[in-house]
Amino acid sequence: MDWMEREKRCILQTYTRLPVVFERGDGCYVYDVNGRKYLDLVAGIAVVALGHSNKHLTDRVKEQLEKLVHISNLYYTVPQIELAEKLKEITGMDRFFFCNSGTEAVEAALKFARKATGRKKFISFTNDFHGRTMGALSVTYKERFRKPFMPLVEPVEFVEFNNADDLEKKVDENTAAVVLELVQGEAGVHPADREFIKALSELREEYGFLIVVDEVQTGFGRTGRWFARDHYALSPDIMTMAKAMGNGFPIGCCAVTDEVASKIEAGDHGSTFGGNPLSCVAALATIEYIEMERLIENSDKMGRYFADRLAESFENVRGLGLMIGFDVDDAPSFVKNCLENGVIVNNTSEKTIRLVPPLIISKEDIDAAVEVMQRIS
Repeated sequence: MDWMEREKRCILQTYTRLPVVFERGDGCYVYDVNGRKYLDLVAGIAVVALGHSNKHLTDRVKEQLEKLVHISNLYYTVPQIELAEKLKEITGMDRFFFCNSGTEAVEAALKFARKATGRKKFISFTNDFHGRTMGALSVTYKERFRKPFMPLVEPVEFVEFNNADDLEKKVDENTAAVVLELVQGEAGVHPADREFIKALSELREEYGFLIVVDEVQTGFGRTGRWFARDHYALSPDIMTMAKAMGNGFPIGCCAVTDEVASKIEAGDHGSTFGGNPLSCVAALATIEYIEMERLIENSDKMGRYFADRLAESFENVRGLGLMIGFDVDDAPSFVKNCLENGVIVNNTSEKTIRLVPPLIISKEDIDAAVEVMQRIS
């Protein structure tokens, strides 16, 4: 019996998997159990920013493994404090709550927004994706994700993305927070318009709601800046992070301003594993390597190069940095054909391909990938 048959016998079938079993990775490449090599343009869905088996990360985590893995948040630990101090420097936010994933970070954000404002209503946007737990799912747009689990957290209203008029109609004095992705990832890589974000900021001044920016997929250099908010000169009240934060090691974070933090009290939220020493060291090592190797600059430069190469053959190429979307006639078939030719890509719909490769990707890797895509399209 092969690995895929064994999986069906013991794992809950909540995923639609492609027919390949991966065993190891090195840089921008992964290898299956038969030793075949693949160029990875998905990076664990925008997670493995430094590439696979990064030595700096491995060495730092090994060192921490031999010192202390977990002690709980009943006590202080040095890596957690060091990570919070570093995040304060690169995010411009003031206080941090550590958890284990992006959806957990969104759950924390929703709780903090209600506690800080005393209001109940949330605004989200058409095609936004914020996670699959009950609160995060409540502000996620797609009905197929939401309907089987209703009733969810209420009240929530959805506004047409990039439509300032619709936003103005739906925000009011009862709105606790507006929750948004500045670049919609699961929807197919669609950036927010700058004028729309300007209108959002103006409405915040008028109504006093909070702005929650979901940087789970866009953070840590993915868009050619530390965070997508840096493209918009936007100052959120709450910001969520995860994915690339630990280069594959599970860690998430909800960041808030001092004003929001002043309303949060002991016992309002918590996590057994959140901010454990091992995950915090992984995040610190990830940030260190991004800085040392100037990966934000590489993300911006290679993202522009990749988009230009793709535009030679494909329609509606869009995105920021190394977060790129484009359209094809049959995206599921395109993904399978790429896989058969040694390139891993991801489709977010029947027509849309999403590329979120490691930030270390080179022109040579991009040229090789485009050659395959052009050949099979």
